[in-house]
This record gives sequence, C-alpha cells and structure tokens, in this order.
Amino acid sequence: MALPNKPLGETKAVKDPAVEELEVDILIVGGGMAACGTAFEVKKWAAPDTKILLCDKAAMERSGAVAQGLSAINTYIGKNTPDDYVRMVRNDLMGIVREDLIFDLGTHVDDSVHLFEEWGLPVWKKTAEGKNLDGKKGQAAGTLKSGAEPVRTGKWQIMINGESYKRIVAEAAKLALGTDNIIERCFIVELLLDANKPNQIAGAVGFSVRENKVYIIKCKTMMVACGGAVNIYMPRSVGEGKGRAWYPVWNAGSTYTMCMKVGAELSMMENRFTPARFKDGYGPVGAWFLLFKAKTLNGLGENFAASDAAKAELEKYAPYGTAAVTPTCLRNHLMLFEMKAGRGPIIMDTVTALGELGKTMDKKELKHLESEAWEDFLDMTCGQANLWCAQNCEPEKKVSEVMPTEPYLLGSHSGCCGLWASGPDAAWVPDSYKWGDAGKIYNRMTTVVGLFTAGDGVGCSGHKFSSGSHAEGRITAKEMVKFVRDHADFKPAIKQSAQELVDMVYKPVRTYLENCAYTTAVDINPNYIKPSGMALRLMKATHEYGAGTATYYQTSSKSLEIVMELLETMREDCEKLGAGDLHELMRAWEIYHRIWTVEAHLRHIQFRKETRYPGFYYQADYPGQDDANWFCFVNSKFDPAKKEWSVFKKDYVKIIP
Repeated sequence: MALPNKPLGETKAVKDPAVEELEVDILIVGGGMAACGTAFEVKKWAAPDTKILLCDKAAMERSGAVAQGLSAINTYIGKNTPDDYVRMVRNDLMGIVREDLIFDLGTHVDDSVHLFEEWGLPVWKKTAEGKNLDGKKGQAAGTLKSGAEPVRTGKWQIMINGESYKRIVAEAAKLALGTDNIIERCFIVELLLDANKPNQIAGAVGFSVRENKVYIIKCKTMMVACGGAVNIYMPRSVGEGKGRAWYPVWNAGSTYTMCMKVGAELSMMENRFTPARFKDGYGPVGAWFLLFKAKTLNGLGENFAASDAAKAELEKYAPYGTAAVTPTCLRNHLMLFEMKAGRGPIIMDTVTALGELGKTMDKKELKHLESEAWEDFLDMTCGQANLWCAQNCEPEKKVSEVMPTEPYLLGSHSGCCGLWASGPDAAWVPDSYKWGDAGKIYNRMTTVVGLFTAGDGVGCSGHKFSSGSHAEGRITAKEMVKFVRDHADFKPAIKQSAQELVDMVYKPVRTYLENCAYTTAVDINPNYIKPSGMALRLMKATHEYGAGTATYYQTSSKSLEIVMELLETMREDCEKLGAGDLHELMRAWEIYHRIWTVEAHLRHIQFRKETRYPGFYYQADYPGQDDANWFCFVNSKFDPAKKEWSVFKKDYVKIIP
C-alpha cells in the first residue's frame, strides 16, 4: 500500500491514533537495496500461503542510500575470485573481518548485478579497441552474463548510467512481492520479543508518517535493514547548507538501535567511516581517482602520497600501510597528516587529469569525457554540480578541494560496524561464526532467535555496497523461509498490550498536546524539547568530545567519559520529547535511535585500547595499533531485562590465506 506525498504543510498529530494490528510469517523492515533483495527473492522459496509484509519508512523507489542514483556498482567480482575479494576487504579494514560472511557474499553478488542489467540498468562496456561504451551503446554491446566486458574503474568497480538505479531495483522488488504486501511511509520504531520464549523475536511496532495510525505487527521471523547512521556528528556545512551530508540523512541508526534494544549482539561499532569527498558538496572522488586517473596534491602542489614522509608514516601501520593498495582510513590519515603540518588544503588535480586524457582523444571524445565529469555528480550528488556552478568551477580549468567529512556509521561501504550475524552452514565456517536454533544454522541471523539483518546491518564485512547489500538481502530471504518452515508451530505472542504500545509510540505527541498552550511560541516550552533541539545537542557533544571534525577526529579517555555522561542525560531528556505533527514524531524517534547508536559506538571506542583506524578516529591515550592485545573483534550486548551493557572481545579466525 502506497500513500501519496503529503499536501502542503505537515499532518497534525492527534492524541489517539487509529490502530491496525497485523500478523504475518515474515516481516521485512526497510526499503533500501537489502530489503529490495529480500522482497525480490522471498516468494520464490516460500510456501504459497506464507504471509509476508514489507514496511518502509519512505517510498521504495527513492528509499535508502541509492535513492539519488549512482555512477558505479562498486562490487562486481567478474574475473576476480571470492578469495581475492576477502583479501581486499580484510586489507582495507585493517585485518579484522568476518571472512566467512565476505566469501559467502562474493559467491552471490554477481548474480544480483546480472539481474540489474536484465531489468534495464545500463552498464558501460569495453570495446575490443579499448573504447568505453555507455548508455544505449553499452546495452547494445551485450550483457555481462553473456561475457561482455564492463568498464572497470578499479579491480572491483564497474561504471553504470545509474540515475534511475534504485527505481529499477525497487520496481522488480514490488512486482515480485506484490504491492498488497508492502506498507510505505511506515516507520517501524521498536522491536518486540516473544512473551513466552526468551530471546525470540515476535513482532514490531511503528506508525504512519502520513496519517495518524499505529501499526502493531506480529511475525515469526523478521529482517531489519534500515541503513546506517547519519547526522550523529556535526556536519561541516553551516547556514543554508546545514544538514548537507554524504550518506542519506534519513539513516538514523534504526537498524542498530532496534536490534540492540532486544538484546542482539553488536560488533565493531567502534569502526566508523569518514569519507574523503569534494569539499562542501560531498561529491564522490572514486571515479576521479580510478576512471580519470586524477591525483591529490597538498597546498604546495606536491603529490604528498608518494613522498618519503608519507611512506614512513604508512610503515608504522604495516602490513596494511605497506600493502599494494593503501586502506581507506590510512589515505585519510595522510591527508590529515599534511593539513596538521600546515601543508593543506588537499587539492584534486582535475585539470591535469582531464588534460592528460585529452591528449589521446579527439574533440568529440574529449567533450564526452567532460560531460561524464559532470554526470558523475548529477547521477548521485546533484549538490556538488550545483556548487561547481556557484563557484564558477569548470573541472578542466579549475581544481577543487578534497576534505574528509564528518563520521558515519555503516556496514556496507568502507566501514564494518553492525550486528554479529551467523555465517553460512558450511564445514569451512568456524563454529564460533555460525549458530541458529534447535540444532539448525541460519545464515545472517543475529543472536536473537528469528531476527535477521543484511546490508548495513551485518557487521565485520564491509565493501558490499549496493550490489552486495541486494545479494545479502536475497541470502537472508532464503534463510527466513527456512526458519518459518522449521518453526511452523511457533505462535508469536507480544508481552505488551496494544494500548501500552500506542502510548509508547505516541508519547511525544501526548507530551506536546498537553503542554503546547503553556507558551505562545510552540518551540519554547519548559515541559518539552523538540527533536531539532535534541539533534543539535547530540551533534555538539559528539563533535567536541566524540572524535568529530572539531578535534581532527581525536578523542581521549577523559573526553569519552564526558560525552558518555552527556548521552546519559540526553536519553533521560528524551522522555520529554514533544511532537506536534507526524514529521516531528518521526524526527523524535529518529533522534532517540541516533542517541542509542552513538552510545554503542563510543562504548566500543572506550573499550578498545588502541587506535585501529587512524584517519577515521584517534584514541589519544592509545595512539598506535596493539595487535598483541587487540587483534580481535569488540562486541557488545545490551540486556533488555536488566537494562545493562556488557562489552567484550571475540576471537578473530583467519580462513583465507
């Protein structure tokens, strides 16, 4: 069921919303690439009478990280091997990854890419003469599945015309699942454990962001894939650019918060991603590095990455710093090293790159290349193209600055935080990496029985990107169908009454309505705080004490003590969140999710007594890597009954030589 876009103005919230109670076998929470993969795959394996429901906070055509489009698919194995894929991810994430999950994905991901092309996604192809064919010419050159050669921008990336990428994938998901089994504009905010079986999922509760309605849904099994976490740190942009971010702003850490609050184990939440992007516009740099062969220079015009000083700095982080491909965090580290030494800013030399490529091209080819430089942004970061226009920047004539952004939490890009999920039921997978229920192993199930995740939700296995998230969603679909079959007699029972759940979800609305008449300005009231104010409060705390851009991503044991105290107060003050309309109610629940997610992130940094990811964050008290004591996973668990946290080590097992 799709609700239309809202009319002018926000829908006012009422004290007593309508309530709709549903019961299904399989619940899919999310609408991004992972959820679309699950939706596309699940009915192939399910019995005809299996009840399946997908709830998406947005509309699936423009939901998730791929919403605005992409210029490349960053994970395509092709002629490479899954073993090499594991080695690449392991090197980029400084050695500590779940190799079982990565290898498993590497054997499935290409099939999703072939489906995308089958559904109409234009993939660039290479001619026998080495020329690039994009758009319709690329489509006419044959398919990847039939053996056509893609245009590679690196060992793992292939170029696409991807402005409608998500629409294409969502259409296939909707057709496969059926629109009667989809509720859009429905924000699931809390997961529910079974009343009779400890540590087993039984349902979820959420609300419509378009009408005053609460949904209470019982299920036998559930997959949660709501993306990572954005706007948990102060963005660099201010004023009219406030809120501009690299990752989609609607990712509120809901995946991590909802799962951790029912007891699901988290892993590597200390890892965060601070991508280096074109300054202020957040435009991607990958195509410029890999396709256009551009170099980054310091403010003195030097290729600093090739300097003796850079090589000496990287040697401190061997074997990763001395690997053939420098890990993403260490590339950031070198930029920060230059800026701290007064040799900034960092410049992307677009002029030289396009000039060198132009020497081998005729005028028509060169013009097409210049249009690709713009299209790289128009496909996925329109704001960067707008900024170039505003700054009178023609990339063939004027260079641009590159700057690391504020931090993000995610598990599918160049980051690996997320949930501790079971690997596949295979003999080569260590026992410590696989689990299930009643003697059965369920791939991608969390430590809560019946609760699965994919994409940004699965920890310790980054570099999935869009194609890998879709493939992982498809893997999860099969496992959930198997779980339903194996638990045919399970009848989910929810501990809370419907009224208790409605009271919880609509508490910010009740708080607002009961107190809004006390003052003449609705945003200023001694009895409630609006979510916008709480968001600024969170970002100021993380910015200054939690290794934000204010301190060049550095924190310390004392700073972490301070920010943890601030977070505790914030969670207490969230009891006084007020929401006058449905948009504010959504924002109230989003900031609640963000605060919980940030707390998990900082607890992990506090626990790991080393700096495992220089360039992403620095623990000033423990500035180097300590493989002797910390070459392991850091996991955590929130006990929903005792309301207590535990943080602990988990052993790393090397599988691929």
